[in-house]
Amino acid sequence: MSDILSQISDTSPPTMAPGEVVPALIVIDMQNDFVYGSLAVPGGESIIDPINDLLKLPFATKIATRDFHPDNHVSFARTHNQRDFEKKTIYHPEDHLEKQGIQQVLWPVHCVAYTGGADFVPGLNSMEFEAVIHKGTHPRIESYSAFRDIWGKGETDLPAILQDRGVTDIYFCGLAGDYCVKYTAIDAMQYGYKTWLVTDAIKSISNEETWLDTADAKGIHSTTVEELMKKMLSDTDRLRMHIN
Repeated sequence: MSDILSQISDTSPPTMAPGEVVPALIVIDMQNDFVYGSLAVPGGESIIDPINDLLKLPFATKIATRDFHPDNHVSFARTHNQRDFEKKTIYHPEDHLEKQGIQQVLWPVHCVAYTGGADFVPGLNSMEFEAVIHKGTHPRIESYSAFRDIWGKGETDLPAILQDRGVTDIYFCGLAGDYCVKYTAIDAMQYGYKTWLVTDAIKSISNEETWLDTADAKGIHSTTVEELMKKMLSDTDRLRMHIN
């Protein structure tokens, strides 16, 4: 892979001709608690270097997400005096009649705002991020997707950022494949973006997770780090030839 990277002399996004693909990279939740901490995803540390390789590529924008919870967040088992990984029906705080309940996995306390667990994992080249989207900041609202909460009532800044950059295609990597990557990718498709999973730069909580294998059936495309690096190098060279 280093041979491919050495051929990219200019890592700034190329100027796009009309109708060209405008790719964005979104790195999901590469945080201490999800790699080494209270809710560590198996193998999470193994995708730090592949993600750094992706961050060297000339995406139109590179965005990270972070869980950034209050210490009494609705997703924490401790908040409800229940055991970790039990389930509970939760309601949006505006749903006073409790008509739109959603079953919630109750997680160990994780990624509490302004604590080390919420920080990006050491070794991740976080200086490459143009923006960081925080999720789950309201004590009673859960958010897996980086676009909106689980009820779809409140959007983050992500849709506006992507629209402002003219993004057409979104590539996803990070943690965890069966939760925040999954729901953000599904939302990306529903928002009208061509959606890609960089499968060897994603790790999931469940060893039995099959969603990544069936993503194509949902209209979501798959690629690998090496395939994407080769493609973006080819596209960059083609655009330079067109411009010159």
